[in-house]
This record gives sequence, structure tokens and C-alpha cells, in this order.
Amino acid sequence: MLKNLLTTTALVAAVAVGAFSMPTVASADITIAVAGPMTGDLAAFGEQLRRGAEMAVKDINAAGGVNGEQLKLEIGDDQCDPKQARQVANDLVQKEVAFVAGHFCSGSSIPASEVYAEEGILQMTPASTNPDFTEGPAKKGVKTVFRTCGRDDAQGVFAGPWLAKTYAGKKVAILDDKSAYGQGLANETEKNAKASGLEPAMRDTYTAKEKDFSALISKMKDAGIEAVYIGGYHNDVALMVRQAREQGFNADFISADALNTAEFWSISGPAGEGVRYSDGASAVNLDSAKAVVEKFRAESYEPEGYTLNSYAAIQAWAAAANIAKSLEGEAVAEALRGNTIPTVIGDLSWNDTGDLTKVNYAWYVWHDGKGVQEPLN
Repeated sequence: MLKNLLTTTALVAAVAVGAFSMPTVASADITIAVAGPMTGDLAAFGEQLRRGAEMAVKDINAAGGVNGEQLKLEIGDDQCDPKQARQVANDLVQKEVAFVAGHFCSGSSIPASEVYAEEGILQMTPASTNPDFTEGPAKKGVKTVFRTCGRDDAQGVFAGPWLAKTYAGKKVAILDDKSAYGQGLANETEKNAKASGLEPAMRDTYTAKEKDFSALISKMKDAGIEAVYIGGYHNDVALMVRQAREQGFNADFISADALNTAEFWSISGPAGEGVRYSDGASAVNLDSAKAVVEKFRAESYEPEGYTLNSYAAIQAWAAAANIAKSLEGEAVAEALRGNTIPTVIGDLSWNDTGDLTKVNYAWYVWHDGKGVQEPLN
């Protein structure tokens, strides 16, 4: 589907017929896309991806574009629904996109990746952390799937031992929302906590978008649970924490990267004070991000969560496409794996599966409406 984009060189040489020659036809813009939950319960994350992508395209175009051509951005809304994600992917294929930054939810990125892989379109998610997103395609020989975030198993290695050390001798519950993201994260954290000597007192699930967690909270309260680790999204965790405090259940709550949005606090209110989550160390204060962060803030937007990851995904693809002098997915993928690419979130390199070779994790604690990063060890 990329052939129309790739045949933009001189179409017809100046064929001499007397004094006449045919002028070179200007090439079309290169179409790329960002995809995620632009509407629905997780739209806050869709905004992060969209904002990062729009700023990246603007900056890349101002610097001369990709291989001398300007970028045009399409936006796909999958609402974090697997079926809708596949439809979005098919729509983007029809629009002949050269690259997709997305999707957000692992449960959407994975089925969408099958569509892109069939067409040779390179996909790089700023946010999907389930290992199967990259491991699955790699086992099939697909080389065009990447991410600019970490993986659940890596977060589990970070969080599990911490839980075991911090709550040694105490009762810990581990919950998940049954999603590809939440379940994968909880399973990896549980595995690593057990390996470090902590046996959870409770392992349970809940249904995403549930509005009443009173039964689950009562169950944990009756069991004497002192800390709750949750694999799930910010809206559910925030509501659960708020209802827990209302019911007098004062256990510690711990989760992961999906809490990295101001919307968590808008739902939890003061009940969210002290809630802890793991995520990649913030790039906001890096020298590589300074100029871009200032641009966002000039627009009265704080580049939280995955905003800079999204910017970096497009930035890395553009750099690799320029190195490869091609838009072909496999050629760009080879350039990504063969080079260290400077981005707003630091210098990035990828392994054979399309995963980052290094991710630094940190703890964040919600305090007075902000997720505050703790010092790195």
C-alpha cells in the first residue's frame, strides 16, 4: 500500500521532442498516523498521544520533513476496544499510511499490529506494555513492531521485589481488571513478589468500568489487607481508592503507569493522596526534552504521561526513515535496530524484538493533585 508514496521521484525524464520537456511532478505528502482512545473513558491518554504526535509532526515539517517531504497526520480513535482497533488499522491501511504511532491499550495494539504487519507498515506504540505486543510478531518473523515504553515484565521486576521488601510480614492483595494490560502487569508483579518471598494474601479480579467496588473493598477489609497492588487503568483505580476511603478501608494502594494522568486525581480527589505507581523515569526535565516541553507549556499544556513517548515515536521513525532513505517498513526497522536514535526522551536503541534496550523505572506518589517522582535509586 506504500507504492503510491514511494513513486514520488522524477516521474518522467525530460524527453526531448523538439524544444519541449515534461516538468517534474511534485510529490504528495507522507501520511502517518497516531491511534488510541481519542474518545471514551481513557480519552485522557488519547489526548497525550495526539498532542505528542501533532507537535512532533509540526517540528519535523519545520525542519524539512522526511526524505524532503512533509508529513500529514491522521488520527485514529479506537476507544481501547480491540474490534474497533482492528477497524481503525484497516482504515489507516486504506489511507496508505507509512507509519503508525499507537495504539495505547495493549488489548488494542496487539490486534491492530496484525493488520499493519500484513501491509508492511511500521508500528511503534508509545504506551502498550504487554510483552506479547512485540514478542508475538517477533516469533512470526515480523520485524516492524516497536515501542518507546517499557514492558510489564520489566515493571514486575521493578515492583515485585519492592512489594516483598516493603510489606514483608503484611497482608497484600493483588488485583487486575482482566485486560491484557492489567492482567499481564499484575501477573508479572505477583511472580516477582513471590520470587522475593512475598505470598499474596489475596489474588482477585474486577471488571473494568465497574462503578461500585463496595463488595470487593469489604472483602479486602474483612481479610485484613494492608496493601493493594492493582493492574488496571486510572479511572477504576481512582474510583476504588475513593470508595475504599469512604468505607474506612485505609490500606496502601499501589499501581503502575496507567495512573500517570491528572484525570486520576480529578476522580479520586483527596482520597488519592499517597497512592503510588511505577512508570519510566520522567523525561520532562531532560536536556533533550527542554525545548519541546517549553513549546507545550507555551500552549498551556503539561506534557504528562505518554505525551513525550508519542513525540519520540514519530521522531525516531522520521530519523530512521531519513537514514534508510526509504519509507518501507522493513528498511526503516533495520535503521532503527542498527542505530542509536536521539529523541526527546533520550537516546534510544532497540533489540531484535523491537523493545528498548534500556528503561529506567521510578516510583511516583500522588500528592496534592500531582504525581511526584521519587529519587531514582
